[in-house]
Amino acid sequence: MDQKVRQFEVCTQDGSVDRHGNPAIRAKTGKWLSAILILVNQGLATLAFFGVGVNLVLFLTRVMGQDNAEAANSVSKWTGTVYIFSLLGAFLSDSYWGRYKTCAIFQGSFVVGLVMLSLSTAALLLEPSGCGVEESPCKPHSTFKTFIFYLSVYLIALGYGGYQPNIATFGADQFDADDSVEGHSKIAFFSYFYLALNLGSLLSNTVLSYFEDQGDWPLGFWASTGSAFAGLVLFLTGTPKYRHFTPRESPWSRFCQVLVAATRKAKIDVNYEDMNLYDSETQRTGDKKILHTSGFRFLDRAAIVTPDDDAEKVESGSTYNPWRLCSVTQVEEVKCVFRLIPIWLCTILYSVVFTQMASLFVEQGAAMNTNIKDFKIPASSMSSFDILSVAFFIFAYRRFLDPLFARLNKTEPNKGLTELQRMGIGLVIAVMAMISAGIVEIYRLKHKETASNSSSLSIFWQVPQYMMIGASEVFMYVGQLEFFNSQAPTGLKSFASALCMASISLGNYVSSLLVSIVMSISTRDDLPGWIPGNLNKGHLDRFYFLLAGLTAADFVVYLVCAKWYKYIKSEASFSESTSEEEV
Repeated sequence: MDQKVRQFEVCTQDGSVDRHGNPAIRAKTGKWLSAILILVNQGLATLAFFGVGVNLVLFLTRVMGQDNAEAANSVSKWTGTVYIFSLLGAFLSDSYWGRYKTCAIFQGSFVVGLVMLSLSTAALLLEPSGCGVEESPCKPHSTFKTFIFYLSVYLIALGYGGYQPNIATFGADQFDADDSVEGHSKIAFFSYFYLALNLGSLLSNTVLSYFEDQGDWPLGFWASTGSAFAGLVLFLTGTPKYRHFTPRESPWSRFCQVLVAATRKAKIDVNYEDMNLYDSETQRTGDKKILHTSGFRFLDRAAIVTPDDDAEKVESGSTYNPWRLCSVTQVEEVKCVFRLIPIWLCTILYSVVFTQMASLFVEQGAAMNTNIKDFKIPASSMSSFDILSVAFFIFAYRRFLDPLFARLNKTEPNKGLTELQRMGIGLVIAVMAMISAGIVEIYRLKHKETASNSSSLSIFWQVPQYMMIGASEVFMYVGQLEFFNSQAPTGLKSFASALCMASISLGNYVSSLLVSIVMSISTRDDLPGWIPGNLNKGHLDRFYFLLAGLTAADFVVYLVCAKWYKYIKSEASFSESTSEEEV
């Protein structure tokens, strides 16, 4: 009876299913009801994560006894590891668990890590009592206590990293891209997702940051734990309404099959102008047949039907050997990944700029005048201006800028900036942000106080650099999320989101490497270096200008890669074309 009723209900056309594995009914699953639960979950998880991450550099200096350069490197490595774990989460999601199960499991690890950090901080690390503030750092810790601390923070890295790329894609899964209304909502979702991410960190960057800066680390960490737990519970309550994409064949097997098949046929003679390419008649539900393109011609060999392929098929009595012959769509999936790599590499230097907010921007702010009468502003809370900037520019872009660009577009009327164009604008704004930070540092040094490690220049001079970073994020990271999700093959959507996070990961590692190289060179001949423990003796401005120059060079390379890139072209999804034939 249920099956007969389902036949008269409108199902999604993208191949999504409900939690029982049946085709998802459009009216009863997904859409904004499910997406809003995911957005709130993202906000709570981000609040929890940044409740730890935003002040981690201060925790390392005040509680764990590290100097500024060592703490900045530690934060960069930890943040980088968070995003490396995103690749693990994407692999498990695309190949085995699916996005829902992967999100639930990694969120559990996230909560466990936060509980361990909260308990260990209160019971083991804050010794003597009252330590952990700027004026009273804690005493050195034993190897065991240090091990417990790092185990806790890297469990947090595992949980948040594995969860993050999948929740973005899982949220987008709640909308049917083959439906005109839901397809528009799917594009809008990525903007709101990034907005939720930033609004979630607003409370951690203000209230939690203030308490942690005053030395009340356990309160801040327990608040993060409660937020993460609430987010997990909220995520689970939406279980009956979610739409899912069931993982079938490992996308990495399909990827490797193309490489192996092309290599096996490396020596055959090929006329690239007249090739007999194999186009499989069998197609997985929800997949789209990708049209053949001329780039990466060597890979086309994997789809060329040879007499040996036909003979092996006759002998087996079934289908072609997938390790000898692949469909055009399968070959084009590999080409898609290869085309994405140059664009992805160009985003890494932008992430080097972005990661300065959690490290050197905080250290720079801590060395400025942070007082408003009797109130002391935590240096890390200045990132609130980044969040406000993100919120403003997301609203401004969707309401005003995008319609304006669409009216000005003469070649493609009613179409705004492409994702690649938006990412390029993000790089330009990032260069401007680093120049602004360097100029602020020059003036900070002019107003330095010789009796202390600080300066009389107000911390609010940092506002422009934070605002510009926020504006650049809206163009770069939101555009990047949309671009990678739209251009990635069906079976690699989570991997595409993980690539966005992996660029942040590598950006953190490159930042750490740059700091090490700069300090190694600039400390020769007994000089204090560009980024010493006392910034008044260094030249942080030179490091900012170095980043501005590197990012400008990266922008030039990006322009070449963006001009070379070819967008994928595909036919209608298999489930949609099948339903049309049945009608």
